[in-house]
Amino acid sequence: MTFEQLELIEPILKALTTEGYITPTPIQQQAIPIVLQHRDILGCAQTGTGKTAAFAIPILQILYTEKIQSKGKRPIRCLVLTPTRELAIQIDESFAAYGKHTGIKHLVIFGGVPQGAQVNGLRNGTDVLVATPGRLLDLMNQGFIDLSHLRIFVLDEADRMLDMGFVHDVKRVIARLPKQRQSLFFSATMPPDIIQLAGTILTKPEKVEVAPVSSTAEKIEQFLFFVDRADKKKLLIHLLQDPIVKSALVFTRTKHGANKVSADLVKSGVSAEAIHGNKSQNARQSALNNFKSGKTRVLVATDIAARGIDVDHLSHVINFELPNVPETYIHRIGRTGRAGASGISFSFCDEEEKEFLRDIHKLIAKTIDVVSDHPFVSHSKAVLTFSENKGNSKTDNSIPADKKNNSRKRWFRRRGKSGK
Repeated sequence: MTFEQLELIEPILKALTTEGYITPTPIQQQAIPIVLQHRDILGCAQTGTGKTAAFAIPILQILYTEKIQSKGKRPIRCLVLTPTRELAIQIDESFAAYGKHTGIKHLVIFGGVPQGAQVNGLRNGTDVLVATPGRLLDLMNQGFIDLSHLRIFVLDEADRMLDMGFVHDVKRVIARLPKQRQSLFFSATMPPDIIQLAGTILTKPEKVEVAPVSSTAEKIEQFLFFVDRADKKKLLIHLLQDPIVKSALVFTRTKHGANKVSADLVKSGVSAEAIHGNKSQNARQSALNNFKSGKTRVLVATDIAARGIDVDHLSHVINFELPNVPETYIHRIGRTGRAGASGISFSFCDEEEKEFLRDIHKLIAKTIDVVSDHPFVSHSKAVLTFSENKGNSKTDNSIPADKKNNSRKRWFRRRGKSGK
């Protein structure tokens, strides 16, 4: 299927051609026709599936074909609510890219920066408003935002909204929306509280579901390194000495950890920056821009800060620390292998993280290939017992000898070595 077959208008097709888009992803194939039919959507899809384009493209077409003849400022006709500033900015950039030939105006607002420029943008009028919950409610309460003309409401990353404690803010926003509207609801997971929230927003929705969480890992080459906690920094620097690792998104569990890893890399001569919730918005955006442009080779991030980061051609994701929630592992490694592309992930596991690893193996329904010939292999008896035990569980880290050899060969082939 091509985008032309989705009956998109010429201005949008022209923009997609410029962006190099030819074939829609599965979620785009499913969602675009439904949105164009003005129906509500309950979408179960995570970032990296082409989800943003799946709603942005048809929204632009609807707003373009329903241009209003108004001599005053443009009223807000579409609201996209998203949990993080980084994701809000990226969604706004998507509307800019796909809608560059439509004349549709768009604006993004978020907290952490002075509101002056955002207020001026609202005064000038906009067709599409992309917002985070806190700043949206703040400006609504100040009287700068009128949603009475709203036609389309998008709630993106609903599960992350709940994780970050925004559910009450989301409900306050929903209470102030027009009853007659089209609503699009997206979430990477669908636990009961998400289903309940969706029921308060949607009317007879069509369900769109792609890429179950565990399947995301299938297209990504995953390698596991058993290493003592004290040696993780040395292992990371060792891996980054390989020029094959052109860019790397490194994950830590804490903000302090992100700062420390970033500082250690800089001291070793690797260009690196950290991104987390304690950084100012300007610092976070600057770090992200430097990483996207290639000025910075390594971006060290916490999970909340990295959710929604979309970087083209990201070669590697490195789990400096394993997450304590197995689904988070999927979201992390999904930063590479975007929209169907392949990717590579490295994960470090120390003695205290072996139970986290067991949960990850259970979720992805396979064991991660172990690289056992690196210079900093753990000598911890607990880790070695865990990695060698073949009988305790289907999800233990036992790898048959032939598979270990294959893993070793693939590892060295990636590095352009003989593997002998």
